[in-house]
Amino acid sequence: MIEIEIKGLCLENIKKISKLKDEENYFLNYRLDSFRKFQELKNPDFGPKCDIDYDKIIYYKNNVPKMENDWGLINKSIRCEFQDLGVIESEKNLDGIGIQYESEVIYHKMLKELEDKKVIFTSIDEAIKKYPDLVKKYFGKLVSNNDNKFAALNSCVFSGGSFIYVPKNTTLDRPLQSYFRISSRDMGQFERTLIIVDDNSSLHYIEGCTAPTYSSSSLHAAVVEIYVGKNSKCRYSTIQNWAFNVNNLVTKRALVLENGVMEWIDGNIGSFNTMKYPACILKGDNSKGTCITISVASKNQFQDTGSRMIHIGRNTISKIISKSIALNGGNSTYRGKIDIKKSANGSEASLKCDTLILDDISKSDTYPININHNKSSNIYHEATVSKISEDNLNYLMSRGISKEKAIELIILGFIDDFKKELPVEYAVELNQLLKKIL
Repeated sequence: MIEIEIKGLCLENIKKISKLKDEENYFLNYRLDSFRKFQELKNPDFGPKCDIDYDKIIYYKNNVPKMENDWGLINKSIRCEFQDLGVIESEKNLDGIGIQYESEVIYHKMLKELEDKKVIFTSIDEAIKKYPDLVKKYFGKLVSNNDNKFAALNSCVFSGGSFIYVPKNTTLDRPLQSYFRISSRDMGQFERTLIIVDDNSSLHYIEGCTAPTYSSSSLHAAVVEIYVGKNSKCRYSTIQNWAFNVNNLVTKRALVLENGVMEWIDGNIGSFNTMKYPACILKGDNSKGTCITISVASKNQFQDTGSRMIHIGRNTISKIISKSIALNGGNSTYRGKIDIKKSANGSEASLKCDTLILDDISKSDTYPININHNKSSNIYHEATVSKISEDNLNYLMSRGISKEKAIELIILGFIDDFKKELPVEYAVELNQLLKKIL
């Protein structure tokens, strides 16, 4: 197959992407309308300054003829690349896995057990062709194409990403996983993920991301929409380890119905600039939302992360735990919002925001917005900013531990709330990533 590459943002290139995917007019028109919205919208007036030359970005790249379900049929050089990352090795502990390389999902594997349960797990592009009515019902309804500039960008050039539908009364015993890889200079990745967990069902979905470092910047602008039905549960775990030249600008949002539970477990280790605020709209009575995040900002990194919890239903509960680490001149910022509406009687929200600053040249800021519109609900807010205690260091070093190892142990203890929520293999990976940075 001849490599296909589309560079620069314009109407003609958007039409080319749609044509390559053989889309019906509904999605072509959606893309064109999104481009108009993108041109009208301004960059956010908060967070890191993202100077992006949109004409230099590659919006689509593919040299793989089709999506495979046999890893042996994937190009050998790509297989070796993922082998070095250890991605395929993790599949033995999962029910299914999808891998996106540049702009397309190149590999997707489903177990028979999932097929027997009528679970749909495929790429969003495949879902648009096979299940158009189901996709149209949910696509772009939680995150509209005029939500923000980067969501509008995704909406006009999206390619790849996962589609998951878990039918009613269905429990998955093991997680599903997707892995996203950028390998080219100036590459943009714009995956679109749509997840529907129907009533009385549950899902754990894991996402991993990496990219090599180049002198020129890359762009990752994803959109994730999740629907959690009545009495259902969804957990979405991410460890993002993009290279330091990647702008990571992501919109993630979940709608949770009666007695539903949504859990965001969100790790941000890499990228140049990150702007990401997973949100739960707690629409149903007795619904719950949790967001546990860790952000590590080292030299020349700006991690602007947090969460948003919108309480609409009665007796709804939300919990945000944010752990930030800043070192070597990095900037780690928490930015979040808790909004308890007038209708959300008897609701409770808690926010715990902890920051660890490792030197005198790093920075951390906290920008919480807490709004309570009724007298029967409560918001609890706790925040700490600290440095590594000399007493703790001296105590550990008196036990024969080196200073470097002592600092590492203190940091791993600091992020324990986050680590214990990950599968064992991902907790080990997180440890290794942190050791490289420290």
